Amino acid sequence: MESYVVFKDLAIILVAAKFCGIVARKCKAPQVVGEIIAGLIIGPSILGWVNQSDFLVQMAEVGVILLMFSAGLETDLKDLMKTGPIAALIACAGVFIPLVCGALLYMAFYGFAPWGDEEFYKAVFVGTILTATSVSITVESLKEMGKLKGKVGTTILSAAIIDDVIGIIVLTFVIGFKSPDSNPVTVIINTVLFFVFAIVVGYISYRIFKKVDARYPHTRRIPIAGLAFCLAMAYIAERYFGIADITGAYVAGIILCSIRDSEYIAQKMDTNSYMMFGPVFFASIGLKTNVESVSAGILLFSLAFVAVGLVSKIIGCGLMAKLCRFDGIDSLKIGVGMMTRGEVALIVSQKGLSAGLLTPVYFTSVILLIIVSSISTPIILKILYARDKKEAAA
Repeated sequence: MESYVVFKDLAIILVAAKFCGIVARKCKAPQVVGEIIAGLIIGPSILGWVNQSDFLVQMAEVGVILLMFSAGLETDLKDLMKTGPIAALIACAGVFIPLVCGALLYMAFYGFAPWGDEEFYKAVFVGTILTATSVSITVESLKEMGKLKGKVGTTILSAAIIDDVIGIIVLTFVIGFKSPDSNPVTVIINTVLFFVFAIVVGYISYRIFKKVDARYPHTRRIPIAGLAFCLAMAYIAERYFGIADITGAYVAGIILCSIRDSEYIAQKMDTNSYMMFGPVFFASIGLKTNVESVSAGILLFSLAFVAVGLVSKIIGCGLMAKLCRFDGIDSLKIGVGMMTRGEVALIVSQKGLSAGLLTPVYFTSVILLIIVSSISTPIILKILYARDKKEAAA
């Protein structure tokens, strides 16, 4: 392929992704849904204007690294520590129940497989996709209702952050176990060693960044150094520990989230991600999704996947909230608030595709889950909070 063709592909992707993103936002759906649909429309399945190339694959990989780095930078460690034990328990239940339910769903459709079998890892990976929570839609809804700073809102926000951390760790284990030359002990040792390495290097890096930030505040050298640190951690995680590169990027963000200019770094990363790498990543999901191969069986699986994805989060998080002495309605609010899926589910799916644990046709199921959960969550939350007002008035 001629090298200049990539300019045409990028121009089409950027225009289509932004246009469809704006349309999605006008329809009260997440912008990423529009960007995915844009990739689907311009890709081989419909118009055929853009085909997946090695260059676009690498651009998408950079996009996902930047997204996870930004997610780590936006983590509030103080809030995380404040809500601590209760949010952690809710997050653990919100990971465990969907993981088990997702694996059982896959096995119910495609047969039960023993530990170590290829199909067993695929089943566990489907469950891993369901562990992710995207709290951005919930946060926006709670902001509109003035409920974000309440006990329920803070718990949802903290639990969602912990949920994603646990989900990334689960992803790391699943991909590690899938590798043919690995064994459970090796995977566990490598994962533990990486986090020990991250703590030691993270502390040293944090002190260095803090000093440089104090001496040269709000200068562009800080984001540049931060980006270099993110890329280095992503490389080290994958190359030396066999850990997913997105884990290294996420950890790099968490290490730097407490320095004074963390918001400034995140702002610069978001500019790059918003203008170029983000649209390419989300559009690439659509480019990979093959609508022509969606059979009646896949469609049925997708509907069941959506139902299990929504219900398992409500049950897992809601029941644990109830056990943590929230009342019935507040427990239900927490369960509903945790059921949205978004970027992290797509990132996990992308890594599964790269590792051979997922085929492109199942992106249809993930996209459907994101759309349904993003639309239904704000509606249900508003109904639940409206009921509170009626009871207070009565």
